[in-house]
Amino acid sequence: MGLVNVKIVLKNPRKTELVPVEVIALVDSGAVHLCIPEHIRIQLELEEIDKKEVTLADGSRKLVSYVGPIEIRFKNRIGFAGALVMGDQTLLGAILMEDMDLVIIPKTKTLDVNPGSPNIATSIAK
Repeated sequence: MGLVNVKIVLKNPRKTELVPVEVIALVDSGAVHLCIPEHIRIQLELEEIDKKEVTLADGSRKLVSYVGPIEIRFKNRIGFAGALVMGDQTLLGAILMEDMDLVIIPKTKTLDVNPGSPNIATSIAK
């Protein structure tokens, strides 16, 4: 399908005086978490909540900081999550895509709000 990149806004909801950060995120429905580079963590003054051991694509394991909360905005959607601090680019994974009711459109290689619920995010809670 190719790479899907999208412009999102990240914000620290605990420090409203800080300017939100607009980033180009790599979208990966096969990834689970939101991942952010260290410079974004510093800019948003996000606190480390925990550490998590992650398994990378080559099978190696790495201990990384888990920070938050972080607010994510895309079009008319908003989400809150924790983020793994790793890599050199923001990565938007499946947890936030589900939470914000976002879908990948393979034909155009874009991310969009779910066309079945364009005005408000829907979810199943049963």
